[in-house]
Amino acid sequence: MNSFPGSPRLIKGAIVGIDSFNSLASVIIFQYNPDTLTRTLQPQTMSGEGGDRSEVTRLKGAPIETIKLDVEIDATDQLERAESKAISLGIYPQLSALEVLIYPKSSLVIANTVLLAAGTIEVIPPAGPFTLFIWGRRRVLPVRINEFSITEEAYDVNLNPIRAKVSLGLRVLSYSDLSITHPGYYQFLSHQVLKETMARVGSVSSANSVGGVNINL
Repeated sequence: MNSFPGSPRLIKGAIVGIDSFNSLASVIIFQYNPDTLTRTLQPQTMSGEGGDRSEVTRLKGAPIETIKLDVEIDATDQLERAESKAISLGIYPQLSALEVLIYPKSSLVIANTVLLAAGTIEVIPPAGPFTLFIWGRRRVLPVRINEFSITEEAYDVNLNPIRAKVSLGLRVLSYSDLSITHPGYYQFLSHQVLKETMARVGSVSSANSVGGVNINL
């Protein structure tokens, strides 16, 4: 059945991993957008309770923001269309694309193993992919995956998973976390500038119109 011609085009959420060896190391477009998304923001103030009164309103950086969401992955439609990849692998590739975001690249692990075997005193741990959480045009955020759980709910005859729910806990990385040379620094700064623009759109035109109270600033 064709969709109603006047219906809006659905934008899918996504998680994208980028590394220096592969510009798109991992691209996961959500098959179904989550129904809910939980965001928690913790302000970064200069002083705690009982601190210096001159510092109580000062902010030392962007708030620490965490995002939690559940992503559903299902191969039922692909299996009904007899797609060869779904038949032979189920949703194993999609789950793997998510999982490699929290693995160091194997080639770097091997290189570091060689360096250690050669007697190198200090080996720098390999960096994970630069990960972006994309939730519409106005939310493109650098993130780190802090929580990751997979509930596999169904399998094919070869024990390939064909339906699963992935629960993700993301920590947004701001300019307070990243160096000025990191692309995520500027990505978050752009996000904040856009947020400030949205705040102006959503604010009342005059503080004096709030509840009929006269506010003198």
